[in-house]
Amino acid sequence: MTHQISFLPEIDRKETQKKVEEVLESVRIYKQIGFVRREMKTTPAYTPRYHGQTYDVGSPAEDTALWNVEHEQEIENLEMNVDRAMNRLSRIEREVIQKRYLEDESAYDYTVHDELGMSSRTYSRVKARAFYKLAFMLRLEVVKGEAN
Repeated sequence: MTHQISFLPEIDRKETQKKVEEVLESVRIYKQIGFVRREMKTTPAYTPRYHGQTYDVGSPAEDTALWNVEHEQEIENLEMNVDRAMNRLSRIEREVIQKRYLEDESAYDYTVHDELGMSSRTYSRVKARAFYKLAFMLRLEVVKGEAN
């Protein structure tokens, strides 16, 4: 009996789903409230500060501005990639992900599949297929046995 050789790696479903859910939650929050900028600390710290080199000059204003610019660009790119990936899903897969993860944080699986008129089993299959596709499109797949 011959075995078929598979060139696709075996995916760790739970870890992959966790990563995709984290990305979808970040995008949902960004779409709802926008980017929350970090502000510079202006209050003194009354704890002893042990430092190394005395010629190092810190610039908290520059560090804060740089962090804000980099992270805002990062989340905008993430949103754009998720939107592109969502547009490549089938209509029903897109509806499931949109209603469950991108519209309302209090949406549960049973309310979404009732709203869409699907059985829970069909809903689970569609959702799993959508997660699989999103994971590969967003390069979030976790291979079994791979160190995180």
